[in-house]
Amino acid sequence: MKILLFGKSGQVGWELQRSLAPLGQVIALDCDSADGLCGDFTNRAGLAGTVRRVAPDVIVNAAAYTAVDKAESEPELARRINALAPGVLADEAQELDAWLVHYSSDYVFDGSGEKPWLETDATGPLSVYGKTKLDGELAVARCEKHLILRTSWVYAARGANFAKTMLRLAQERDQLKVISDQIGAPTGAELLADVTAHAVRTLQRRPQLAGVYHLAAGGETSWHAYARYVIQHARQAGRPIRVMPEAVEAIRTSAYPTPAQRPLNSRLDTGKLQVAFGLVMPDWQAGVERMLAEILG
Repeated sequence: MKILLFGKSGQVGWELQRSLAPLGQVIALDCDSADGLCGDFTNRAGLAGTVRRVAPDVIVNAAAYTAVDKAESEPELARRINALAPGVLADEAQELDAWLVHYSSDYVFDGSGEKPWLETDATGPLSVYGKTKLDGELAVARCEKHLILRTSWVYAARGANFAKTMLRLAQERDQLKVISDQIGAPTGAELLADVTAHAVRTLQRRPQLAGVYHLAAGGETSWHAYARYVIQHARQAGRPIRVMPEAVEAIRTSAYPTPAQRPLNSRLDTGKLQVAFGLVMPDWQAGVERMLAEILG
């Protein structure tokens, strides 16, 4: 099996290089060109030429424009990267009869209610970022053999993430204010990559499983509870944490305005994925503990 991976330097892309390796040959690209191949998602002609030259059996797209707030002032760039470029991959994959794996987001929903979102629920993005991710889904679906994985609150030990930010601030301040009315499940890049590899292998035998799936860790939490969890673990590990867990103040989203509106309900129902691929989603705490063990030493 020949796999063409885009976005190799991102959190998910980095883990995918590991998880996909046992399946076959992996040609991994980032935004820079190499050996005449193009991974720049603003260069649609270059992307099309790269897919034709490599002629992969599977394309995995882990590249995306993820600056949620900045997208409000750069809508066209976000659209080129999140919607138009994936559309090129979809059209080329369809010509090759190849599989296309693509990652999307809980931001395609409006964040209302308290029930976990199903794949069949009506979408209603609140932001430019969410709209471009939804447009990307529609573009990817032009390829018959597509797998779209919607996820939320992605983190990894490598690169920047919410937990690292909280740990830094907790060593600098005596008090923190963290949003408590946005609910979701922190989902590790390792989990995303491992499930992707399992799904890709399964799809070779069961192509009827093509479609959209929700993929997130089990359970739910708020950013506020997540922050307290991280800080408590750091204190137990002997880190010089100034702020006490009880000094992490819960605030509402309305008290922390941002250019892009965030969904309050980021819960994703993963039942369809678990049944189709024979999987069980671990609780979010399991992955976060592994990540903390790595970054806390």
